[in-house]
Amino acid sequence: MENILESQDFQCRVSSVLNRDATQYGKILMFDGKEDTCWCSENESPQWVALQWKSPRTISAYNIQFQGGFVGHDCEIILVRDDGSKAIEPFYPEDNNSVQKFQLKAPCNTKQVTVKFNSSTDFFGRIIIYKFELYS
Repeated sequence: MENILESQDFQCRVSSVLNRDATQYGKILMFDGKEDTCWCSENESPQWVALQWKSPRTISAYNIQFQGGFVGHDCEIILVRDDGSKAIEPFYPEDNNSVQKFQLKAPCNTKQVTVKFNSSTDFFGRIIIYKFELYS
């Protein structure tokens, strides 16, 4: 499987960045391959990460590495198909620092993926992600 986010030909938006400090906590830090950089959201729920491509990609799996204590809870991945319909799958990460792997029920051809964190294990609703990968 290939991490389709290594090509850097995607656009990313996030719900928020802690203290609006994109240098220390910006969205691009989820994809830089460094172990000590991360995206950190503001204090609120829900939070989300949205990715978009110009041409469709087939997604079959994804990996997320959170910081324990700041993990998404009651999560869902939303994939928008070419015809505009959506494939929505809930997922339930564990509250730890390890890279967590998730398989889609069925591979999906899409130009847009949103990962929504409806709540967080953090009392204030913050989410911290060190690594986010999508696989074809």
